[in-house]
Amino acid sequence: MQLDQFNFHHLFYFWRVAKIGHLTRAAQDMHVSQSALSAQIRQLEERLGEPLFERQGRRLVLTATGQMVLSYAENIFGLGQEMLGRLQGRVEGMTRLRVGSVATLSRNYQQQWIRPLLADPGVVLTLESGLLEDLLDRLARHQLDVVLANEPVSTNPDRPVHCRFLGSQAISLVGPAGAWSGRSLRLPEDLDGLEVALPGPRHALRAQFDALCLAAGVRPRLRAEVDDMAMLRLIARDSGWLTVLPEVVVQDELRNGVLVRVGQSTRLEEHFYAITTPHRHRLERLEQLLAAGEPVAAEPGVSAPAPRA
Repeated sequence: MQLDQFNFHHLFYFWRVAKIGHLTRAAQDMHVSQSALSAQIRQLEERLGEPLFERQGRRLVLTATGQMVLSYAENIFGLGQEMLGRLQGRVEGMTRLRVGSVATLSRNYQQQWIRPLLADPGVVLTLESGLLEDLLDRLARHQLDVVLANEPVSTNPDRPVHCRFLGSQAISLVGPAGAWSGRSLRLPEDLDGLEVALPGPRHALRAQFDALCLAAGVRPRLRAEVDDMAMLRLIARDSGWLTVLPEVVVQDELRNGVLVRVGQSTRLEEHFYAITTPHRHRLERLEQLLAAGEPVAAEPGVSAPAPRA
């Protein structure tokens, strides 16, 4: 069979069914009948001379040939989606940059990272937030150009990614000035039994903090756990509890004396990473932000990688 005889429409249907994993749901998603979808896939199998799916009960499972065909279809249609993403917003030389950020990531850091884009009249910025796995799935489907995260991601053959360290910021223990002004605590050694508000279990900081407490044999009295840093700031300001969070989140409260720093640990930091996938067409503006010779602008308390010689 020659390439000009190959029906890419059939291949697209196969790709959607393989991704969704269910014929009926795939038909509903593509607004076609289940019988028409089955017929398209049968025609593709007849053209290729091998079955692509086998049934296991009610489930459709890829054959070895189906898995190979899927890997090629991912590249073909993934590049198609990347192309459409690049074309979207390209009006009079405009470049659309689609950034995803983990919902628990410091908003202050995000603001600093995107600031050069806000000042660039040639860039249209799309900014989304969500769970890391959902953002990585959108990245793999070329619906995002970069994901900002506070934990590293390893690559694998099914999901090739590049994970670049951008910088880090110190984490502090803060408390109300009326109770803690002029006092200090070791973090976490002196927290046993004290009331604390912490980042939520989904936050990368929480695992670090829990590990430090476990190693020190310390059990603080947990009063609140909050994923959103803006809400954790309000709790730190209004609750009267000690709070573990990036100091920059409460910089205004520290400056006006509502809160004071009670402790800090070099073993507790929030790290920032930029996650991308290999792209056929590279975005120059994004490459400039990620380049090692152009470190991300840092806010107070945030360190960025030094330029390479």
